[in-house]
Formats: sequence, structure tokens, C-alpha cells
Amino acid sequence: MYPIVKSEKLADKIYLMEIKAPRVAKSCEPGQFIIAKTDEQGERIPLTICDYDRTAGTVTIVIQTVGASTERMVKLKAGESLMDFVGPLGRASELISTDIEELKKKKIVFIAGGLGTAPVYPQVKWLHNHGVDCDVIMGAKTKDLLIYVDEMKKAATNLYVTTDDGSFGFHGMGTNQLQALYDEGARYDLCIAIGPMIMMKFVCLLTKELNIPTVVSMNPIMVDGTGMCGACRLTVGGEVKFACVDGPEFDGHLVDFDQAMKRQQIYKTEEGRAMLKLTEGDTHHGGCGQCGGDK
Repeated sequence: MYPIVKSEKLADKIYLMEIKAPRVAKSCEPGQFIIAKTDEQGERIPLTICDYDRTAGTVTIVIQTVGASTERMVKLKAGESLMDFVGPLGRASELISTDIEELKKKKIVFIAGGLGTAPVYPQVKWLHNHGVDCDVIMGAKTKDLLIYVDEMKKAATNLYVTTDDGSFGFHGMGTNQLQALYDEGARYDLCIAIGPMIMMKFVCLLTKELNIPTVVSMNPIMVDGTGMCGACRLTVGGEVKFACVDGPEFDGHLVDFDQAMKRQQIYKTEEGRAMLKLTEGDTHHGGCGQCGGDK
């Protein structure tokens, strides 16, 4: 069992939990995720690691309620426990393995949309702790849906907050803010965009036009998180990849977003999943080596 140290509501349908999981906290890095399970009846839910404290042995996750299992999870209070908390999974951000002095030479911008703020924060915090500057554009539909604004202010060199309805900060989306900064003379060597797939698609269309290399995190399409279900199958540069084992981060300019979004819709129904399994054959699974899907 994994004790819940802290549980609080951040915004409508968005909750934060701090979990006591020393082994995960000891080895996790920004960009990775975990799989949590509330109880025997609960689903296995992939969740991005939002923060971690190696000394305290805790890992922070942010949960958006989208179904029965997540609803049950967020109703748990501090002092109660999760049955399973497995990780870290996926590949850490490439920033972690890049020479710090080289990173200091780069002008980096993050674009976080909605819940994408959660996986962006640990990367920005990591850069800040290593003396690397970066700008952050973070947005939501309205002011009430913004999360981690104060935390991001402490970690980012420059923070630009946007809302679709103009209720707080810049009136517009992250792409509008990036274009505005570019028009004012800002130039970036790297963009890291995390959020809904449609948002990442349009960020990549803009950054390709502005000639800014862009990394995206494809965690929104995960279901199982271990390569067994085939849900996170996508095409990157013409090759089949699986977000949970090959990512979740990829070169955004090589991701086929239209295919990924269409596939995500099809996967929601049992009939759709059966059709995907039939048409994709041996490439339907991520090669977990345990379910026979890779044979």
C-alpha cells in the first residue's frame, strides 16, 4: 500500500496527490510517469510525475477526473492509501542527459496547455535547480482552470500566462503568445510543448514555420502504460512508436497528430479496438513480451 500524504483540489475536476513511494521517488526523473491503482476494482491509470522529493520519499501526481476510477481515486484523503503505485515508467526528458553547459547556451521555451502544466513543471524546476534559464507559456480555457501558477513563477525565468477567454493574463492560446513574443524579437532554440493533442499539433505547425525544434509529450493517449494494450501506438517520422515505452517525448515535427487523434477516438469503443487489432496486426502492441502481441 502507498500512503497518501496530501490530497487537494486544484481546479474543477483537477486534483493533486502526494504519495509516499520512496523507491519511485529515488529514481524518477522529469518526463516520466507512474501507473496507479486505487483498489482491486480500480483500473490501472497512467499519471505523469508532477514533482518528487527524494529525501521525503514522496511523489506528486495531478489527476483529472474522466471516469469512475479517477473519481474514486480523488475521493481518497490524506492518511488513506493507493493499492498500487508503479514506476518510474517511460523515458526521462532528454534535457536530463544533455550537458548542462550546453543547455545554458540555449534559449528554451515551454508551452503548457491545461493539465500539461503538470508534466512541464518538473522539467522547468529541474532546469532552474541546475542554473538553466527558460521561458514558460502556460494556459487554460479560463482563469479558474489554471494550476501551478505560483510554483511556475518561482522556477521559470519568464512566465507568460494565457487564457482562451481573456479572464487572466494574455487573451488567447499558447500559440498566439509565442507568435507575439516572436514578433517582439524573441528567438528560441528549443520548444517543449505538452498538453492536449490538438494544442500540440498547432504548436508544432507554428514552430515548424518559425524553425524552432520542438519536443512533445504524447502521454494523453496512454491507457495501459506498459505497451500491452496498443492504445498509444503512433507514427513518428514514418515509423511505428509506442508512447509508453518509446516516449512519452518525441520530435513534434515528425509526429502524425491527425492519425494519433483519429486512432484515439476509435480506441474508445470495443468495436474500434477490435478493428485496430485486426488492421494493425503484429504492430498493434508495443512489444511488452508478456501478452503475445509482439509475436
